[in-house]
Amino acid sequence: MKRNYLLQILFILLFNFINAQTITFISEKNNKPLPKVSVFGKDGSILAYSDIDGKIDKQALTPSQEKFQLVYDNYPVATLSYSEIDHDIIKLNDQLKEIETVVIKNNKPAKYIVIKGNFNSYVTLNNKLNCYADGVVTYIFDNKTKKLKSTNAEQYRIYRLTDPKNEKKQTSAWDYGNSLNLPKLKKIGNPDEYKNKVNIIKELKGDKKDQIEISGEALQEKEFAFFGFRFYDIRTIVNLSFEKGSEKGLKDFLEYNDRVFIKIKHKSEPEYNQIQSYTNFYPTEISFDNNDDIERVKFDKDNSNYKTQYWQDPSFPNMQSVFSSFFKDDLKEQENKTKK
Repeated sequence: MKRNYLLQILFILLFNFINAQTITFISEKNNKPLPKVSVFGKDGSILAYSDIDGKIDKQALTPSQEKFQLVYDNYPVATLSYSEIDHDIIKLNDQLKEIETVVIKNNKPAKYIVIKGNFNSYVTLNNKLNCYADGVVTYIFDNKTKKLKSTNAEQYRIYRLTDPKNEKKQTSAWDYGNSLNLPKLKKIGNPDEYKNKVNIIKELKGDKKDQIEISGEALQEKEFAFFGFRFYDIRTIVNLSFEKGSEKGLKDFLEYNDRVFIKIKHKSEPEYNQIQSYTNFYPTEISFDNNDDIERVKFDKDNSNYKTQYWQDPSFPNMQSVFSSFFKDDLKEQENKTKK
């Protein structure tokens, strides 16, 4: 009995200690956790990004950053001082924009399910933005198997460093633009494919949508060496959102987000560099069609390619406007390959 009592005390102390090391973002409307809140420092560094429980590591924030800009759903939602953010729980207004309705077209049995939407993708090097892309992309799925058949970029913008260093052994100054990717929706038609012995899966049921977080990791205890380069601490986090209480099928799909973390250095460098890639997709239209031949362009990471100013749509996830407030001209849009 005495042993059980001591274990209970130890558990309570441990629980309180863990909570003291985290900050939890919640909705001021319903007090539910807010995943995917980005915390920017005054220099534009992304210092933290909340998990499906709305939590970030408090140690990621330091008084030297002075001001912290919080971005949720691609919109700035608050700017806080260190004393204002240094709390266990932060309530945020997460209703700055209405949740866009995904338009369902041609809802009749057909060979393919076509999902069109908006995306953004960006890479940070040691928490600072390194490169950025956004645009419009369409995915085609086999309606019977729900497997992804093709990924089709329609138009996009690419931003790269203005003066990257090409020193082969200096990974701390590389342009990581080749790591920009279109969102990878291979498994969203069959979410059970994420289930294995390695992945950790959590779910969050909200007022308007249900969310699933899938996380996995590799090279946690030992680095991998390749031609003088060292790779370490690889982690992936995928977030899927579906209509509340739905069967979580393609027609219920609302949002895709993924983050990939990897530490890299050349053997001549003293410290590892933290690379993080962020990829987000927001469907705008789901249709059923027997035709899989659609207009597409090559996703060339050295050029932009667009015919319209799609980013000016109020519903577009334009993170470039957030980044530009910090980095001004340090990132340059690549030449538009297709002129209007």
